Amino acid sequence: MRVLGIETSCDETGIAVYCTEQGLLSHVLYSQVKLHADYGGVVPELASRDHVRKTLPLIEQALSEAKLQPDQIDGVAYTSGPGLIGALLVGATIGRSLAFGWQVPAIGVHHMEGHLLAPMLEASRPDFPFVALLVSGGHTQLVRVDGIGEYELLGESVDDAAGEAFDKTAKLLGLDYPGGPRLAKLAEQGVAGRFQFPRPMTDKPGLNFSFSGLKTAAATAIAENTNDEQTQADIARAFEDAVVDTLLIKCRRALEQTGLNRLVMAGGVSANKRLRAALAETMSKLGGEVFYPRAEFCTDNGAMIAFAGAQRLAAGQHAEAAVKVRPRWPLTELPPLNTPDA
Repeated sequence: MRVLGIETSCDETGIAVYCTEQGLLSHVLYSQVKLHADYGGVVPELASRDHVRKTLPLIEQALSEAKLQPDQIDGVAYTSGPGLIGALLVGATIGRSLAFGWQVPAIGVHHMEGHLLAPMLEASRPDFPFVALLVSGGHTQLVRVDGIGEYELLGESVDDAAGEAFDKTAKLLGLDYPGGPRLAKLAEQGVAGRFQFPRPMTDKPGLNFSFSGLKTAAATAIAENTNDEQTQADIARAFEDAVVDTLLIKCRRALEQTGLNRLVMAGGVSANKRLRAALAETMSKLGGEVFYPRAEFCTDNGAMIAFAGAQRLAAGQHAEAAVKVRPRWPLTELPPLNTPDA
């Protein structure tokens, strides 16, 4: 089954073609970073308009790179939430219209399920069950995964997500948008231990996260110290170390609570090198395994939507003709894979 995937939940237009027999046939991505850089963050209306301009040309490119004609596509998957409502509507409307014109089934994909399943695009895939750490600009969650659509939320952020805290702290440091990757780059030059920031909620039971206090600690350090380049790097390093340690502690706790030894990490923050190294070392000591997608599939992309959609379409699920999006959509509301016409 060949499925066209469309991702337009925020500020990236991602298109891909996935085949259930041959794997990923093509994927193309357009980032709106330059468009939003002058504003220091994503402007929803501008994001929607750019998706309108870019989606169809990228679909043509993805089909060309996959060496396929439209009549060779067996289904269409598009992100229907969570995300910016205008951006979601662009991809959903185009995806549903193409499916109608091509007379193939379509399905709306949960953005975070796409991230969660992105490691399945790699040669080494995790077996179910496992614990998933989903870390992005909008979400920080720990989820027990027993199968596709079989999700138990173990813990989540009660305020800022990890990626959001990265971006806000980067802005406090005067770094350009997108701030998270720039902060991580600056932290490479930082001296560990010069600043000590809290590891929020690690002294309390449970698996929820909180990063707003950590952001405040960084803001205080920035205000109270000379704003030279080395100090900025040292603050960035302290902030990154605190986030990594917090995520690490909570992951260990989740694995102990569930009795599992497989961990999947996905979402934009999963590209962080220090976090990857720390989790790999921890899982090695625990005799377990950690899985994550390649760097290009950590951020928003069409490949993860095409893959997730293909699994559900192949199981007989599909969306009704009406275009529906859900800017807010709990992951735990998704039906199991064996539920037809969900």
